[in-house]
Amino acid sequence: MSLSNVSIWSSAKPSISSTFLQNPKPLLFPIPLHNGGSRSSSFPKVHCGIRELRERIDSIKNIQKITEAMKLVAVAKVRRAQEAVINGRPFSETLVGVLYDINERLQFEDIDVPLTNVRPVKKVALVSITSDQGLCAGFNNGIIKKVENRITDLEKLGLEYTVISVGKKGNSYFSNRPNVHVDKFIEAGTFPTTKEAQIIADNVFSLFLSEEVDKVELVYTKFLSLIRFNPVIHTLLPLSPKGKVVDVNGNSVDAFEDEFFRLTTKKGKLSVEWERVRKGSKGLSPLMEFEQDPAHILDAMMPLYLNSQILRALEESKASELAARMTAMSNATDNAVDLIKTLSTAYNRARQAKITGEILEIVAGAEALRDLD
Repeated sequence: MSLSNVSIWSSAKPSISSTFLQNPKPLLFPIPLHNGGSRSSSFPKVHCGIRELRERIDSIKNIQKITEAMKLVAVAKVRRAQEAVINGRPFSETLVGVLYDINERLQFEDIDVPLTNVRPVKKVALVSITSDQGLCAGFNNGIIKKVENRITDLEKLGLEYTVISVGKKGNSYFSNRPNVHVDKFIEAGTFPTTKEAQIIADNVFSLFLSEEVDKVELVYTKFLSLIRFNPVIHTLLPLSPKGKVVDVNGNSVDAFEDEFFRLTTKKGKLSVEWERVRKGSKGLSPLMEFEQDPAHILDAMMPLYLNSQILRALEESKASELAARMTAMSNATDNAVDLIKTLSTAYNRARQAKITGEILEIVAGAEALRDLD
C-alpha cells in the first residue's frame, strides 16, 4: 500500500487480502467517499467480514502513525533547509555582482578564462539532481521528466548528451534505462555540503576543460515556498553572452526556460542579465587596484562561482524535497483518518447486523420451542 495514497480500497496487506477471499460468506457494506455523500451503487464496497475489517482498521492506524511521524520530521528539517536557501542567496548574488564589476573593468582587455570559452556545441552534459528517498509525491518524477524532455530537444537538434545523475532515485531510474547515456552516478548526502558540491564541480569542470562536453546544464527543483517548487534548467558552463552558445550550424541550444546568471551584451559591452530586478549597488571603487593579474583573479573566482551555484542548486533541491514530503505525508495522514472513519462505520454496521441476526435466531428458536409445547 502506498503511504502517499492511503485511500486504496482493494490493496491492503497480503495477509489481510488473502482472508477476504477465504471468507465463504463475505459481508457487503457500501462505504461512502470522503465527501460524506449519500451511498450509491458506484461507491466501492468492502468484501470482508468483521474480523477482516478490524484488521484493516488496525493496519491503517499503524500507517497513520508512520505518516504522521514522517510529516513531523519533514517539518523540522524543512526549516533548516529553507534557512540554508535564504542565507545562501545573498552570497551567490554578491559573487555575481563582483564578477559583473570585474568584467566591466576588463571588457577591453584580452584575457583568456577557460570557463568563458565558447565553442560550437556538439555535446551537452546534464546534471540531474534528485533525492535519495521517496515518499515525496511527484518531486523526483518532475526532475526526471524535465531531463527526458531536454534530452528529446537535444536529439532533435542533432546534439549528443551525457547525464551526471545525483541522488539515489535518479540513479535507480537511469541505471534501468540503457538508452540514456550516463557519465557518472553520484549519491547525495543527508544535507548538502560544500564537499558534495565540490565533487560535482570537479566532474563538470574536467569534462568542460577537456572539451568532452561543450555545455553544462543543471536540472534541479527551484524552491519558491513550502507549497510551490518548480523543476528548472540552469546553464552552468560556459559563462557567455546570451545566445552565443550555438551548435555547428549556428542554432541556439539554450533551453527556453533557462534561468539564473547569464552574461549579455549591451551596446557592445558585457553586462549581466538578472532573473529579477537587480538592486542598485555601489560596486567596486574605481580607485581599487588588483595586486594579482586579473586573469589569476578570474581563474580563482570562476571555480568559486561554479561551486556556489552547484551548492545552491543542491540546497534548493533539498528544501523542495522536504516541502514535497511534508505535503505528501500530511495528505496521507488526512486520508488515513478519513479511511479509518469510513471503515469504522462499516465495522459498526456489520457488528450491529451480526448482533441483530443472532437475536433474531434466538427469538425464532424460542418461538419454535413454544409451538412444539
